[in-house]
Amino acid sequence: MDRRDGMRAADADREAVAERLRNALSEGRLDLAEFDERLQLAYAAKTYGDLDGLLDDLPPVTAAGRSQLVPIVADGLPAELTPGPDGRYPGATRRWLVNEWDGYGTAVGITIAIWAVTCVMSQDLLYFWPGWVAGPWGAVLLVTTVLGLMKGEPQQWAAKQARRHLAKQEKAERKRLEHESGGADGPAPGQG
Repeated sequence: MDRRDGMRAADADREAVAERLRNALSEGRLDLAEFDERLQLAYAAKTYGDLDGLLDDLPPVTAAGRSQLVPIVADGLPAELTPGPDGRYPGATRRWLVNEWDGYGTAVGITIAIWAVTCVMSQDLLYFWPGWVAGPWGAVLLVTTVLGLMKGEPQQWAAKQARRHLAKQEKAERKRLEHESGGADGPAPGQG
């Protein structure tokens, strides 16, 4: 037995193996049962030797070896939430603009539809009141968009989205682990 195999593994070592297993699941290299079994073994591992066997049949993670159809995922994040080598999030400006202007387009579209229906029902071309919704709101959005672009808001927004995504994943993983540990001991108190 190699001396390293008997050395104690740290939480960071277990988490690194768990992350590689998550990636292997998302790549289709493991089915859900294999993933679940290996993940439990990873979190229960005491030594490096316990961890080593869990990844032996998985290829190393390299962006070049991946299919072009599968977005590159790092740290459990979709490609659009993963910063590039320069630390910038690709496509952040486009996604930020869509996020900022999405509600505006929907609201203006609904008000114009209501105006059009009332014009048809009254059989008259009525005063175009949706301009009072579209004009001031659009002007405010335009100013905030220009200022946001000047301040680098899209990159900050993308970083916040990535942190939110990771927090959701961690919460879901904690719930799953709590459920599994609770399920092994029987039903929770009050259930029966």
